[in-house]
Amino acid sequence: MKTPTKRDEILQAALELIAERGFHGAPMAMIAEKAGVGAGTIYRYFETKEALIRQLFEELKAKLMVTLLADHPAERPARERFFHLWKALFRYLVANPLHFRYLEQYHNSPYGVAQHRDRLLNKPEEQDPIRDLFEEGVEQQILKDLPILVIFSLAFGPLFGLIQDQLNGFIEMDDDLTERTAEACWDALKR
Repeated sequence: MKTPTKRDEILQAALELIAERGFHGAPMAMIAEKAGVGAGTIYRYFETKEALIRQLFEELKAKLMVTLLADHPAERPARERFFHLWKALFRYLVANPLHFRYLEQYHNSPYGVAQHRDRLLNKPEEQDPIRDLFEEGVEQQILKDLPILVIFSLAFGPLFGLIQDQLNGFIEMDDDLTERTAEACWDALKR
């Protein structure tokens, strides 16, 4: 395992503070203190707080994408790909609650709204197995003829709610319940 760099320590401190306190509750001075660096040191790595916030999002998104694409059955039927992606996303976010909380805050902030809008209105330049699956499923009449935004919400709205409930200790999603819940989400999407 590699030794964390100052940049890594800054990103980790930002992740922890923002996940706990929100963007406005985590000023740069507090991030610097938590990372054990001088406030000016952060600006050697990140020009602004916005740059730090966006970079952290990009790094978390990249980690999540590695997880989603690991053993992804790209040539298999849509149902099998859906189950792989749904369960991989669930497992990753439950195992990484700080990532989940940060991503939730990011997506519900002006940063995330702009990114989400661009993702929905433009064909993403990077690989997006979820969007690809949904577009293909609608085109091949495997999934209901609904806007991609609705398909995303039906598939993953319940997942994010359940992750939050599990992290808060309200429910324990074992393998059987996770499987049955993924099946219920698939049933909401399929024709």
